[in-house]
Formats: sequence, structure tokens, C-alpha cells
Amino acid sequence: MHSFTNGRLVAVYEIANGPVFMPLIGYARVSTEDQTPLPQSEALQSAGCAEIFEEHASGGNRARPALARLLERVQSGDTLVVVRIDRLARSLSHLLEVIERLEAKGAFFRSLQDPIDTASPQGKFTLQVLGAAAEFERALIRERTKAGLASARAKGRVGGNPGLRTKDPAALRKVRLARQDGYMERLNETAQDWVPHVRRLRPDMAWEDVLRIINGPLPHDRHWTQSRLLRAVKAYVRDGFLPDEVLGRAGRRETDDRLPAIVAAIKGSDPEITLQAICDRLESMRERTPRGRTSWQPSSVKMLLERAEKLGLL
Repeated sequence: MHSFTNGRLVAVYEIANGPVFMPLIGYARVSTEDQTPLPQSEALQSAGCAEIFEEHASGGNRARPALARLLERVQSGDTLVVVRIDRLARSLSHLLEVIERLEAKGAFFRSLQDPIDTASPQGKFTLQVLGAAAEFERALIRERTKAGLASARAKGRVGGNPGLRTKDPAALRKVRLARQDGYMERLNETAQDWVPHVRRLRPDMAWEDVLRIINGPLPHDRHWTQSRLLRAVKAYVRDGFLPDEVLGRAGRRETDDRLPAIVAAIKGSDPEITLQAICDRLESMRERTPRGRTSWQPSSVKMLLERAEKLGLL
């Protein structure tokens, strides 16, 4: 059953405690520019998706701008809907990776033509079976690979890529692209930590302050360095996930405006954050108060927020 809630078309699930409204977000993909995603979009609209992301990209390419925007946009309670599983992922490992990212946000996944709907117990069970099958398949591949290498060594054959041994340019390019794909996959796992801040704060704020805001809520073992962050941002700009403008030179900001800008940035990333929580964040960033102390008070934060509003930062 479907209903409109706050102007959004949502799916309504009946459970013991009453109806649960779940906004549906569609994803339609075709491989080439001469194909059209229209049939998929129409099917997704019929299923109740009021918002649909369309993309022209190969299924084997995991770095897809529209999919990245969708995964960044999705919120708790949303459901990502596709017509068939192969429109989202060509490999089971990629499918499970996307679903894990959705689950981390409290969102769900549904395929219209496959028995997968992670909002239902049956769909979760199907997913668990698929995951177990994938792990069993990987174990078999590892065992076959080990046996094949041992047999080759016994016959005196040298392992490795012949093209790499001869430094063939085509082989080296394939390895370089594979490494880039692996790097982008690792970046995608942490994108929610830094992409929204970079998109919102750059180039208005200096990289040093953006870095401090990003690292503020993160555990120490997940802190970014400025060089690492810049490399990640450049990779996302290159692939179209972030606009070129974020790499522009930061404008000069008056010294008195720096703290209001930082406080406004923290407030902007979480409009419901309390004054005390902002104090805690500033102390974790080792940011000194306007009077040079390290202990922050809600009254100081309130004053800075009022100044930020006057400066048009909120």
C-alpha cells in the first residue's frame, strides 16, 4: 500500500504496532548512452518511487556518480528500490556492500523482480543465504587457486602476470586502474564522514579548519590528515562526485570571523545539535574560546551562533 506523507510518496507496511511509512527512492541504470532507462523508471514510479536516480554506466563500474549521490542522500527509514538486482550490482560482493551501507544508515533495499526486501524477515533471510553462498564460493576459489599455484610450481612454471614482468604498458595500465578502483571502494566506505562537510564548507573555509571539523566527532584511529583528505577530494572531483569548486583557493577571512564560521559549520551539519554538544565538539578539536580558554560554555557558543547569523553564515 502507498500513501503521501509530507508531500512524499511512501510505502506503508503494516506491523503489530501499526503502519510504518517508508519513503521509496528508485535507481535505474543502463549500460550505454543509446539505451534508455525509461522502462525502469516507469516501473519504479508504478512501485511508488517519487524520487528516481537515473544513470548511464557499466554494471562492472562501482564508481557511479548517481549511485554515490543516492547513497549519500538516503536517510533512515528510506528504501532503495531497483527493478532487478543486476541494475544495482553485477557481483554479489558489490550488492552486499551497498546493502551494508544502507543498513548502517537505517535504510532498506528492495528489488521488484527478485525475492529481496530487507524490510521484511523473508528478505533478510534471503540476503543471509546469498551472503553465506558468496562466502562458500570465495572459499572454493581460494582452495582452487592454491592447488593451481602448487601444481604450476611443481611443473617449474613461474607465477605472475607476464605483461607486468615485461613492463607491458597495457598490463601496467590495467593494474593502475584496478588500484584506483580499490582506492575508490575504500573511500566510499568513509564518504559519509567527510564528503558532506567538504561540499558544504569548501572553498569558503580553509582546509585546516575543514579538517578539524571532520575529525571532531571521529575516533582517533579514523582521523584524517590534510594530505589524505586532499587526495580523497581530488579523486572524487576527478570522478564527478564533487564539484571542481571545492578545490578552489579559500578566501581571506577576518580573524574575528573564524570562530563563528566554525561554530556555524558544526551547527549546519547537525541542526538539532545542542549548545553543550557544540562545546564538547570544540573541546575535542582543541579550539580555544574567544578569551583564550580551552573550556567552552554554552553561553559562548550561543554568542558565536548569534554572530554567525549576523554574518549570514547560518
